[in-house]
Amino acid sequence: MASSDISVDIRPDINSFDHFLSMRYIATDRPWLKLYGIRVQPVPPFSSLSYKPDPALIHQCLPDELMLEIFTRMSPYTLGRAACVCRKWKYTARNPTLWRAACLKTWQRSGMEANYMMVRSLYDSSWRRMWLQRPRIRIDGLYVSRNTYIHTGVTEWQFKKTVNVVCYYRYLRFFPSGKFLYKISPDKVKDAVKCMHFRASKADCVFKGDYILSEDGQIEMALLYPGHRYTLVRMCLRLRGTTVGANNRLDVLKILTTGVNATELQNWKGSILELVEGWEEDETHDPDVPAVSHSRGLSPFVFVPFEEADTSVLNLPVEKMDYYVPG
Repeated sequence: MASSDISVDIRPDINSFDHFLSMRYIATDRPWLKLYGIRVQPVPPFSSLSYKPDPALIHQCLPDELMLEIFTRMSPYTLGRAACVCRKWKYTARNPTLWRAACLKTWQRSGMEANYMMVRSLYDSSWRRMWLQRPRIRIDGLYVSRNTYIHTGVTEWQFKKTVNVVCYYRYLRFFPSGKFLYKISPDKVKDAVKCMHFRASKADCVFKGDYILSEDGQIEMALLYPGHRYTLVRMCLRLRGTTVGANNRLDVLKILTTGVNATELQNWKGSILELVEGWEEDETHDPDVPAVSHSRGLSPFVFVPFEEADTSVLNLPVEKMDYYVPG
């Protein structure tokens, strides 16, 4: 049976309600009623010669130039979601100016001229390909490492020796300026995310450091623990992703703690990362604080966006998730 044999025209039924338009409670304009009986055709590519006006209501009410303005205010990950809505949004999201702005903002430390040369030589002048393939640290959330270990209790009276599962987290938040925030705490992600900012108090125990990302995805980091004796923490991480362009995992290669001379810090005016450049792994500048290479608490970091901090699976207690496999 042909589709024309079973089509029903319901517009006369709609027109029968025109006399209600004079009534105050139904006087609101309902433009979606015009969609009845209309078959929405897929939008051809903009470069196609068979392009016809789009019958979709949102595209009729929203001009292309206004849609582009909205897309320019989206984050790259929101652009990826918007590209899945329809074909027209897909081609709008492929606009090179959108990805150029995202790339220049993300790699602003490299300089505009260096980024232009790199996109021409390595990524065939495609800013979107550069965004997907070039190693990039995400700044729209936290990198979280969940670590657990077994702690043996003490036998008291007639009670048997207890065994406790201890869970703690390492938190990292990166900034485009080359700074990062670091925190070790037993607090869940939904609680720790509230204090991961530069205005955190001393009671929050959030420490600031410097980092640098190489083109092969390796991150060198350094931060200073204040106290009676200054302790320097150096970390080496490797950036990877579960899918292309995700960059949602950080593998811990090594974590080192070493001593630093207070006089050396007072005379140093650069970043902490520049201070330890060229240091050996077992090198310390304070005899009271030996250099230690840590072998525990090296679980990979998992990226958690800010909007998912309250609902992340990492918030589950030990009773429900004693061990987490980051993948």
